[in-house]
Amino acid sequence: MGDSSGSVSIDVEKLSFGGKEHLVKTRFGEVSVTVFGDKEKPALITYPDVALNYVSCFQGLFSCPEAASVLLHSFCVYHISPPGHETGAGLISSDIPVPSVDDLANQIAIVLDFFRLGSVMCLGVTAGAYILTLFAIKYRERVIGLILVSPLCKAPSWTEWLYNKVISNLIYFYGMCGLIKERLLQRYFSKEVRGNAQIPESDTVQGCRNLLDERQAMNVWRFLQSINRRHDITEDLQQLQCRTLVFVGENSPFHVDALHMASKLDRRYSALVEVHACGSLVTEEQPHAMLIPMEYFFMGYGLYRPSQLTGSPCSPLSPCCISPELLSPESMGVKLKPIKTRASQEV
Repeated sequence: MGDSSGSVSIDVEKLSFGGKEHLVKTRFGEVSVTVFGDKEKPALITYPDVALNYVSCFQGLFSCPEAASVLLHSFCVYHISPPGHETGAGLISSDIPVPSVDDLANQIAIVLDFFRLGSVMCLGVTAGAYILTLFAIKYRERVIGLILVSPLCKAPSWTEWLYNKVISNLIYFYGMCGLIKERLLQRYFSKEVRGNAQIPESDTVQGCRNLLDERQAMNVWRFLQSINRRHDITEDLQQLQCRTLVFVGENSPFHVDALHMASKLDRRYSALVEVHACGSLVTEEQPHAMLIPMEYFFMGYGLYRPSQLTGSPCSPLSPCCISPELLSPESMGVKLKPIKTRASQEV
């Protein structure tokens, strides 16, 4: 089990895009957590990719009415931003060391302790997916399920390391310049929505571009430094004690990484969804593609959309036995490997 020791306190509690923002202090600086929903419900923790926060990484998913009805009806959502990535964030002091990925995972444990949360569901994108997976490995009893979008589990390849190093140097000397924003948008989105000389970029990409203007360049530099120093957790994936749902866009730069990770997960308790004509940021580019797989994934915990309810509002996050046939690719209409719960394996 990991060590979540560290001081925590609330400095700010304010409304942020309809949610309540809390700044939680840790020894590596403040962590912004924006909370949506009824705290009596099970907790869903989110963590975004590099240079993003919950607005630019998960707004599309939570703005999709059907997905919102699944997520906000069943969960209280705790959006965790990487240090210094929240809207209106100031520059992180140079006196604070750049955290390791293990430090970032331990920060999540501190956040859970602050809000007195036990076991949680996790949703992360690329770098955020790595941090949440590492957290699930270090604190196995605190994660009931993982939803990972274009995830990473290996250390950076030489090519990725060098590319990130060049980007880091450009950020360090030139800030969030146009070239950096273009490279980040290539990381997130497919060519189809980024546009070209004949086709304008989509509103989703334009909105993300505008939100990147708000990031403090050196805060992004720090998070990229942390991710570029990540270690390989492939061998630790078998230690996970939760079910895992993996999404990846077929045009994602991290498509191969996601397939590698999916191949190393316990196939009895994991599933892979490949989304056609989509980049890494499935939550923004094609959030509707996540709906049906998530619905069936949550059914394994006794969670349903309001229209499906016939009795009590929602059940606790404890896996129940469901028929594997319900999770067939034919019934979902997506490229999905069936999920089987531990309970169904024992029957």
